Amino acid sequence: MAFFTSREIAAIAMSAALWSVLSAYITPIFWRATHLPFLCDMLGIISLILVTWWVRKFGAATITGIIATIITLMLNPYATQFLGFTAASVAFDVLTRLIGYQNCLQKSLASVISSLSTSVTSTALAGVIIGNLFMSPNSLVTMFGGLAFFVGLHAAGGAIGGIFGLMLVKALSTRISLPKV
Repeated sequence: MAFFTSREIAAIAMSAALWSVLSAYITPIFWRATHLPFLCDMLGIISLILVTWWVRKFGAATITGIIATIITLMLNPYATQFLGFTAASVAFDVLTRLIGYQNCLQKSLASVISSLSTSVTSTALAGVIIGNLFMSPNSLVTMFGGLAFFVGLHAAGGAIGGIFGLMLVKALSTRISLPKV
């Protein structure tokens, strides 16, 4: 018996496609205009929260991140910084598994706290990876004031994306009834 059903595979594919296409075409415009990494983190966390809510199985967020990375690099071969978001999707997957899907997705106050902390932690990890591996130290200092501030910007984007992702999940859960896991 397969680990993921066809509906779960479709949810993973849709989330990855949404994340990668928007990241390949929209976020470079936002980056060039503002030099702020918020939008990348927001799109990623919204996609990861959505797929985690829909599938509720370990590995869904990781596979979403891997597929999104492949599609993004196919659409924009110079977007190698997206590998930081691949690591963030693995961290998000592991953290939501450790915290528990019920704690992240069903209980009101506990889900907000755990989902936001998971979002902030995973996007901060992406900021560390992107800042250390893909940004020159001179640009980090001149544009952002250092690596810590750059990581903080990524974490803030994760918090904003976490809020939007939880709002989306709340709206969808009132309209759609998913089978209990």
